[in-house]
Amino acid sequence: MDFRIVDQIDEKDEREIFEALKAYNLSLIEDTNFKDLGIYLEDENGKKIAGMIAETHGNWLSVHYLWVDESMRGKRIGEKILHIAEEEAKRRGCKYAFLDTFSFQAPGFYTKYGYKEVFVLEEYPLTGKRYYYTKTL
Repeated sequence: MDFRIVDQIDEKDEREIFEALKAYNLSLIEDTNFKDLGIYLEDENGKKIAGMIAETHGNWLSVHYLWVDESMRGKRIGEKILHIAEEEAKRRGCKYAFLDTFSFQAPGFYTKYGYKEVFVLEEYPLTGKRYYYTKTL
């Protein structure tokens, strides 16, 4: 047996590792009901100008991405999307929310809406920070 080290991960290798880990995890986790949550704001031409990609699982809302186009910032769109996501998560039975953000993104935005810092990766990736937050819904 030899270890193979690569600089470029191909889809087949990633899928094999992911599927093996997923099968193991699903055999042991008490709730296997993951549910996607997408919230989009589109202009009159159907172009996305803001949105969120998240999922709910058990007690938790996990926010993967929240984005607002620069031209739309300052209009409380991010706040509205976050509120819609939290309300939908509560409707689905969630009690908590989890997300992360970089120091150059929106740490102040999330703390403004009740998110609490649980840990920080310092010097990420070199000189910045990556913040991890949770919130009780």
